[in-house]
Amino acid sequence: MIRLLGFTACLAWVVAAQDKRPRLDVENYQIEAEVDPRAQTLSATVQVQVTALEDTLSAVFELNNSLSLARVTDGSGKQIPATRTPQDFTVRLNFPEKVEKGKQISLTFAYEGRLLGNPDESPVYGIKFASIQQENAYLLYPARWFPLNEYTADRFAAVLKITVPSGFTVLASGLETKSESSGKTTFEFNNPRASFPGSIAVVKSQAVKSNAGGVTTTMYFRGEGTSVTGAYGEEVGKIMAFLTDFYGTPLLSSLTLVETENGAPNGYSAPGLIFLSPKAIGKAVNSRLLVNQIARQWWQNSVSPVSRNHIWLANGGARFAELLWIEQASGAGAMETELRDIYVEALTVDEPPVIQSARLEDYSPEFTAVTSAKGAAVMGMLRHVIGEEAYKKTVKAFLTENAGKSVSTDVFRKYAETASTQQLQGFFIQWIESQGAPEFKLEYTVYRTQKGFRVMGKIMQDLDTFRMPVDLLVETEGNPERKSVEVVGTASEFVIETFGRPKKVTLDPNYRVLRYNNQVRVAVAIRRGEMFAEISEFNDAIKEYQKALDVNRNSSLAHYRVGEVFFLQRNYQSAANEFRYVFDGDLEPKWTEVWAHINLGKIFDITNQRERAVNEYNQAIRTKDNTQGAQEEAAKYLKTPYQRPAAEN
Repeated sequence: MIRLLGFTACLAWVVAAQDKRPRLDVENYQIEAEVDPRAQTLSATVQVQVTALEDTLSAVFELNNSLSLARVTDGSGKQIPATRTPQDFTVRLNFPEKVEKGKQISLTFAYEGRLLGNPDESPVYGIKFASIQQENAYLLYPARWFPLNEYTADRFAAVLKITVPSGFTVLASGLETKSESSGKTTFEFNNPRASFPGSIAVVKSQAVKSNAGGVTTTMYFRGEGTSVTGAYGEEVGKIMAFLTDFYGTPLLSSLTLVETENGAPNGYSAPGLIFLSPKAIGKAVNSRLLVNQIARQWWQNSVSPVSRNHIWLANGGARFAELLWIEQASGAGAMETELRDIYVEALTVDEPPVIQSARLEDYSPEFTAVTSAKGAAVMGMLRHVIGEEAYKKTVKAFLTENAGKSVSTDVFRKYAETASTQQLQGFFIQWIESQGAPEFKLEYTVYRTQKGFRVMGKIMQDLDTFRMPVDLLVETEGNPERKSVEVVGTASEFVIETFGRPKKVTLDPNYRVLRYNNQVRVAVAIRRGEMFAEISEFNDAIKEYQKALDVNRNSSLAHYRVGEVFFLQRNYQSAANEFRYVFDGDLEPKWTEVWAHINLGKIFDITNQRERAVNEYNQAIRTKDNTQGAQEEAAKYLKTPYQRPAAEN
């Protein structure tokens, strides 16, 4: 299992502390805040209406460490002692007397601070969730810019009053009114329905509106992003029409798209409002990201998980929406290809099981693999098990009838059972509550009969509690035969009658089941290695790449990745050897060939062998492969020799 920078150890005490937090239900926020772009400051007074879900002498909220807490008072104005713990961004309040279960209390937080967009100070290290700049600002819910209880689980109503200098516009969820006074504008947003409306943007740029497919899209893009507003508006209209057909009528029929900055999440969805980074917006419409974020208008903002352990419903539902869109746009084959990639990502993490995802750090690769990739894999397998129509009935009824609610996996399971008239408890225990994936082995014998042929065999795998229908394809001299075999336990027998002579029997031919085989093991090991390489854990990366090569010595991608690591470590002879091995391998994917030539050329330039470098660049051009701009890269170094960056010398 991938463990990045010892995160599991550092999270152990955090998870334990969260488990001990008093159980509260935040019902309503009254947020009055002033954002000053010049000073890059935020000052706020937030009144919180809370109901105790158990007898308690304390309460714990999460608040950004960059905000200085002046005081917390109760409904009578009496100050409540507060203690901050920077490690987990929490504020613990100690009440003078016990608050009994079911009692409602009012708490008022007063605080201020500068939010400069420093990713090192973010609640999720390295990701900018809040930034106040001279010309614009954004404050996203994950930034904890107001005191939070049960992040992503505790739904709340809210009234936000945000004051900014005149000339700025505030964007947020809810019914908007505004007023002017003394060179300032106050925007008020009323959200009477419980959801997650606590994300705002402050902008100076002019809005661009688009009406497509009955959907009004308002866009606040800057710089290069302004050139693609029309295309984005058209695409939003198409996606909303598609998802509405699949999920039912959305709570909000119009959307606002707003640009954040590089370093912010690629996308973040609030009710009626989607935040996109400049990199994500790009020069052409990022359809997959749009589908994911728009789908969250249903999966996250309308229906939310009852706790972090059930967040696969939101993340997996939104990720699977991408695949549904690909299927609609490019066909079932394209969807199956993408689903296989998602299976690989899902298998990069062995533990914990999906139902224990609260143990994982928000936005970490492990969290994404478990809740998003494996969540989407579960959605795909469920669709296969119960059928397309039953799956569509399941999600439409689930999302429509639970709008405005927090729900559990069991609730979703019951909708699937109703739509399919199947008992699915075993399916959800296998894929949500358990860990691991099967690796099938197939044995069979062909017999001749009076009417044709009989294939008798056995499917074996090593998960004792496993139960799942698995397809078999028998290719014959005539028409192929298909059969669904209920695989139960470690060994399941089957019999298939055919008219034509069987030539080949294939298990799970369309790769519907999340499972291992040699090809998948290679892909998983390479993906794990890439994850380590991204954080410069090169020794661990090479160990994972070596696992891939142990299974398939001819994996060009594994050799290429090892070569990359050696190149970054300036071990040029070893790097050159690995790039040479690429050409003798399976050349999967094909782009490994052109980039291996380019990297060999760079190595020869570095070692003052210009003639050999030119030969490699020319060979790269002869491939005519322009993956990731390979042709332009080779042409550039044909003209001017590659030079190591100064920092590497």
